Amino acid sequence: MTRLYALAAFAVLSSAIGWTALASRAADKPAAGHEKHYDACAKECANCQLQCDACFKFCFTKVGDGQKEHARPAQLCTDCADCCKLCATICARQSSFCPGACEFCAKCCDDCAAACEKGADAPEMKACAESCKKCAASCREMAKMIVSK
Repeated sequence: MTRLYALAAFAVLSSAIGWTALASRAADKPAAGHEKHYDACAKECANCQLQCDACFKFCFTKVGDGQKEHARPAQLCTDCADCCKLCATICARQSSFCPGACEFCAKCCDDCAAACEKGADAPEMKACAESCKKCAASCREMAKMIVSK
């Protein structure tokens, strides 16, 4: 009977130690306390990807029509869309690579927004520039939040 009590006490103690260790590891993760921010940033990046892809299609069509000034924005839109897709995925996973991905995404969005602002008379380019600015701001905020934790 004493052996049974000792075994039960050992099981309870082991379980308590295990849960304590697991909880302390969770607190060390960069995501701890920032789950909503990761989600918001991922959604902003995903939205920006969609806007950049739509703007790419618009610019690509314009280049085909002989308007070569749309070549650079088309290239930046497709690059930015890919970068935003990566960042949305990394943020959704709450990865430790999030700060670097967010900083890189913000830079891509800055360049894309600057190029699209030049053609802001087109609704597609204006929407892309605005989305890129929002995404860049969200990514910078996310990167600072995680790095400063």
